[in-house]
Amino acid sequence: METVLSGIRPTGNLHLGNYFGALQNFIKMQDTYNCFFFIADYHSLTTHPTPENLQGNVKQVLAEYLAAGLDPEKCTLYVQSDVPEVAELYLFLNMNAYIGELERCTSFKDKIRNQTQNVNAGLLTYPTLMAADILIHKANKVPVGKDQEQHLEMTRTFCNRFNRMYKVDYFPEPVAFNFGETLIKIPGLNGSGKMGKSEGEGNAIYLADSAEAIRKKVMKAVTDSGPTQENQQKPEVVENLFQLMRVVSTADTVAYFDEQYNKCAIRYGDMKKQLAEDMVVFVKPFSEKIADLIHNDNYLNKVAEQGKEKAKASAAKTIREVREIIGFR
Repeated sequence: METVLSGIRPTGNLHLGNYFGALQNFIKMQDTYNCFFFIADYHSLTTHPTPENLQGNVKQVLAEYLAAGLDPEKCTLYVQSDVPEVAELYLFLNMNAYIGELERCTSFKDKIRNQTQNVNAGLLTYPTLMAADILIHKANKVPVGKDQEQHLEMTRTFCNRFNRMYKVDYFPEPVAFNFGETLIKIPGLNGSGKMGKSEGEGNAIYLADSAEAIRKKVMKAVTDSGPTQENQQKPEVVENLFQLMRVVSTADTVAYFDEQYNKCAIRYGDMKKQLAEDMVVFVKPFSEKIADLIHNDNYLNKVAEQGKEKAKASAAKTIREVREIIGFR
């Protein structure tokens, strides 16, 4: 069975864009692949070196992903820092990573422009830590977004370099996971075209949001002044609202507001009220489950410990073999 690995940063809550994007596919993958999903608390320190509540953030992320459908009986769900073998492999890979190739990394250039007061070594060596996450379980497939494609390419470079330097065929060359279908794009509420925390306050609907928070966000969603002629093409900010409605509302509801728009009779306030209520209904089962899990420390600790044991068993085997290949006895 092929191994798939993906990381989750503990610096943001799970929103509808995450859920309808890769996460739904992760849930399907649990039944057919050997899946490792980890909460990347080491990675978060590159941009949040003094987190106010790292443990609380990890706990929140764990509860949200369990509520969304990741099953610890089907996959290995663990916290990155619970597996110190990752840090050891990170060290070994850094010994064979070149400063020039790390400095050319696009994400490093972007980060040092955006956080000029914190250009740390972790930012520079982020690709080797990501490679360690992947190679520690000898993963074959890695689901990545466009912003991570270069990092995965660098992982292949480090993997092949290790095999070549030590004259072994040890690490498999990981490839980007292709879900085989078009992911649903979930637009934001501020007209940006993308739902996400980084796109601005109030742009995303989180699975942990209360009904009041959802209504407040949706009613502030950006629109235009309304259509001026029948059947005209919808501008992006309006199409965004319809796209959100297609995800959470009934087909009849979408058809009604589409007809109102085409007749130049649409009232955006009415549409937003309907969308908000449909969002509330959709999110409620998730928010209730998250609220229940976040107070169930025994279960969360059990899941984290179970994931730790499974991940460490895999990682310890890799480190033992890597040490032997390099020459440590």
